[in-house]
Amino acid sequence: MPVLTRLIPSPVVVDIRPGALDDLAGVLADERISQSGRLAIAVSGGSGARLRERIAPSLPGATWYEVGGGTIDDAIRLAGDIKAGHYDAVVGLGGGKIIDCAKFAAARVGLPLVAVATNLAHDGLCSPVATLDNDAGRGSYGVPNPIAVVIDLNVIREAPARFVRSGIGDAISNISAVADWELAHQVNGEKIDGLAAAMARQAGEAVLRHPGGVGDDDFLQVLAEALVLTGIAMSVSGDSRPSSGACHEINHALDLLYPKRAAAHGEQCGLGAAFAMYLRGAHEESAYMAQVLRRHGLPVLPEEIGFTVDEFVRAVEFAPETRPGRYTIIEHLDLKTNQIKDTYADYVKAIGS
Repeated sequence: MPVLTRLIPSPVVVDIRPGALDDLAGVLADERISQSGRLAIAVSGGSGARLRERIAPSLPGATWYEVGGGTIDDAIRLAGDIKAGHYDAVVGLGGGKIIDCAKFAAARVGLPLVAVATNLAHDGLCSPVATLDNDAGRGSYGVPNPIAVVIDLNVIREAPARFVRSGIGDAISNISAVADWELAHQVNGEKIDGLAAAMARQAGEAVLRHPGGVGDDDFLQVLAEALVLTGIAMSVSGDSRPSSGACHEINHALDLLYPKRAAAHGEQCGLGAAFAMYLRGAHEESAYMAQVLRRHGLPVLPEEIGFTVDEFVRAVEFAPETRPGRYTIIEHLDLKTNQIKDTYADYVKAIGS
């Protein structure tokens, strides 16, 4: 009998709502996660440590590990510590760096990972990728998806607003990334996973079109769901294609060229997406994207995050080197320095002040 459906790698539990953290113990007690209650919980010295006092009494069988940062060495150290115990699962409680460290450590020791996010800074909450700093700068490491994702919107609201803004930029950039994927299909015949593309695009559109702002629970719900869906879309496709195109190439270029001055991931991706949409001739869409980014307090010009026009032009020119083999509108146009400058000047006029 032919296989008429396919299995989609996704969490068994996704709990996104105000007060979700109060029921974390019940989620973790699921027999598919930790029936015995023996858990290794990775936290930061910041938000995660503060929440530890609140939830530790409900998790008496847990061992807590404080993670110093988001480097590959931190993740390997955490894996070594966890391996010495006998646990059912690993829990990453904190921001993106802690969750990525926990993802890597869990994969290294062969345990499922539960992601408990304390901010919405990017789409790595539920992705099959751990992004960690290393000696060469920053690397992406393939890992299994989290078995569960818990996002308490009350906790998210307490985090600095800049983290939410960064997540907005990352989510909206999906629209540009999927357009690049479709371009690669049209020009080079690159295979598109239609389900992954649909999930990523609709996640981006939901955030782009929502009238709310960073202080609204309804908007935070949509943003959190969009970031989780984007992570699942990457698992469906088997790579980062649904959420990473020219927008992320520009982001990576800024990170590599100006590592001590780089802005937040989502800020750079949002700016990269608005410019990439203009590059592909989608001028109305680019202007609307810039308008929405501005409404949320995100940059749409490099000067707004401390880069000169020449530095941004250099980043766009360098962008293809950050993802060799990935075909986007930047590779397609193959613009020279002066052409990028001229196009950027037109972009500035088009999006207005």
